[in-house]
Amino acid sequence: MIISVSRRTDIPAFYAEWFMQRVCEQYCTVVNPFNKKQVSRVSLHPDDVDALVFWTKNAQPLLSRLHELDELGYRYYFQYTINGYSKKIESHVPELKQCIATFLTLADRIGPEKVIWRYDPVILSNQTDISYHQERFSYIFEHLRLATKRVVISIVDDYRKAALNFRRLRTQGVEVEVVQDEALLQKLCVDMSRQAHASQIPIYSCAEALDLTSFGILPGKCIDDNLIHELFGIRTTTEKDKSQRRECGCVKSKDIGFYDTCLHGCAYCYAGTLESGIRNQTKHETNSPSLIGKFL
Repeated sequence: MIISVSRRTDIPAFYAEWFMQRVCEQYCTVVNPFNKKQVSRVSLHPDDVDALVFWTKNAQPLLSRLHELDELGYRYYFQYTINGYSKKIESHVPELKQCIATFLTLADRIGPEKVIWRYDPVILSNQTDISYHQERFSYIFEHLRLATKRVVISIVDDYRKAALNFRRLRTQGVEVEVVQDEALLQKLCVDMSRQAHASQIPIYSCAEALDLTSFGILPGKCIDDNLIHELFGIRTTTEKDKSQRRECGCVKSKDIGFYDTCLHGCAYCYAGTLESGIRNQTKHETNSPSLIGKFL
């Protein structure tokens, strides 16, 4: 079984202590987001876990505990997002230089092949146009190109919760455009692809409806059975995760997070708002089997 840690919230950034407590007790419980009375028990015993896939914008709180995972025999890799947007768009994400420094520390600690850089999502707006992204991607890539072996991008989607945040951004002078025009994106995608391939780093898209293959960007799997085999020499499920969007290439996994608990405050987030994250964090108990202990 592959454990996703987590698409629903940033566990390494905000709930690392809880996660390590669950590792110690070798199980956790997960609330069904569509039926909160339905709770499942998930084994975290090393023999039951093929791999852990971490999703984060800030791995710093987990860095000092990685040796414990290693000693227990867990296999893991990171999907690590660094966009470098302004505080209007990513209100509580650490500063870009700090994000880069933590990424480099992590890659030095576990190996660049296990730290995947996500420039995700690409938001086109009156303040983040094509030239902005060309410059920002190039700047971040130059710092990370020796610390990663894979790049992932996606184009922002008009999620319901994100749409509410986009309306708020308008009051701050940021007009977001949800783009479905391949011609508009071609120049950017070709430029990103050129830089990645020049450093022999493959670049993939994430759950992208647009076909970017002609730009040198292949459809990707973030939870990737082939990558797990390449990294760890084991075979896992090849079954597509049916709970994800049609365009998503990920194989089946078990997510142990909880929506509306992240505190990064990203305007494009599909998993919740900053207000709901702050509210639900008061229900969090480090020693609870579930991320939101008081919810049960």
